[in-house]
Amino acid sequence: MKKVDLTQGKVLSVIAALAIPIMGSSLLQFTYNIVDMFWVGGLGSNAVASVGSSSFFIGLGYSINTLVVIGVGIKVSHALGKNEEHEVKAYINSGIFINFILGLIYALILILAGKYFIGFLNLGNEVVENGANLYLAISAPMLFFSFFNLMYIRILGSYGQNSGALKISAVGIILNIILDPIFIYVFKFGVLGAAIATLIANIVMYIMFRVSSKGLFNFDFKIGIDKDKVVEIIKLGFPMSFQRVLFTIVNIILARIISIFGSDAIAGQKIGLQIESITFMVIGGLNGAIASFTGQNYGAKKYDRIVKGYHTSLKIGVVYAIITSVVFLLIPEYLVTIFIKDTATIEIASMYLRIIAISQIFGAIEMVSNGMFTGLGMPNIPAMISIIFTVLRIPMALVFIKYFGVNGVWISISLSSVLKGIASYIMYRIKVRKDDKYA
Repeated sequence: MKKVDLTQGKVLSVIAALAIPIMGSSLLQFTYNIVDMFWVGGLGSNAVASVGSSSFFIGLGYSINTLVVIGVGIKVSHALGKNEEHEVKAYINSGIFINFILGLIYALILILAGKYFIGFLNLGNEVVENGANLYLAISAPMLFFSFFNLMYIRILGSYGQNSGALKISAVGIILNIILDPIFIYVFKFGVLGAAIATLIANIVMYIMFRVSSKGLFNFDFKIGIDKDKVVEIIKLGFPMSFQRVLFTIVNIILARIISIFGSDAIAGQKIGLQIESITFMVIGGLNGAIASFTGQNYGAKKYDRIVKGYHTSLKIGVVYAIITSVVFLLIPEYLVTIFIKDTATIEIASMYLRIIAISQIFGAIEMVSNGMFTGLGMPNIPAMISIIFTVLRIPMALVFIKYFGVNGVWISISLSSVLKGIASYIMYRIKVRKDDKYA
């Protein structure tokens, strides 16, 4: 596959060229999430709560998958920067091997033990629990294919070929949007229908990635599996994966706390999170762009471009975060009522958005910094920052709910994001700006 050289040209133009396809993919995903929530929301708050409850354990799978996605992405981008094509293929081979094992094991765990995971949340609503169990059971095989799709997207990003990933993602998301109402309402599968639609879309995407890659994503038996490279990938991916797994576990514990306030609170957070993803459309694109940009330039030893790329991405991210913060503060009710008409859920989701609005700028700083450190091959730095302040959410939530009710949980989330953003920038100043080679 042809590599796009990220070590040449104007920094802003290169970052934009990398980020826009990722943003486009995020926009498509956001559109799908909105449409999906619209269709599921039509079934009522219980259905939204079912999807929201099971999504924690789906997210846990994606967090585990980060072990491969991050590690392979870093090593492929570094090898491309050094023009070592054989190394690229060897790392992809190792990634395929690890992904297959992780995807198979986690899918089996969800199928066999999913009901116990849902039971841990102590939802106290049989309808919500049954819907969550069904959704999770179908999501298990979906995750197996999605694990590979995410790795393929990251590898294409390392090549600077984000537009190819965007096209395939677009097909999958559009297919999902079309199938959702058919399975949910025409076939009357309800929540189960939404899961089936997602499974089919991910299988189609997987096939398209394999066909369009022209052999890049095929396992090369001549090269085989290099145990050292497997270890390298795991070592690089583990800090970020552990951080995200911990992040998800903390969210599961928070969900149990939120469940004290009823299914309306769970549904309110689910809707609030989907709307909040407006911010991550752009910030997530910058995160992926700066990771690939930094990786190739680090491999090519063009350290000055890394700093320029970071500052450029940071400016764009902060400006966009300010805009979304204003929107969340001024018109949250308008956004929430698009998806649900239940008064209690609207009130809870709107307050969630107002409180989270305060942290959007700091979240942008954290994600851009995260991308840069990942590209440098130092994912342990953002991982450690996230671990410390994410775990802090639990004791803060337990204290704040005594005074602010369920809003205390939202305050703990927002405050921890502020602290993570501040810490990320401080670490950039310490680890990068004070290093003479980046001057």
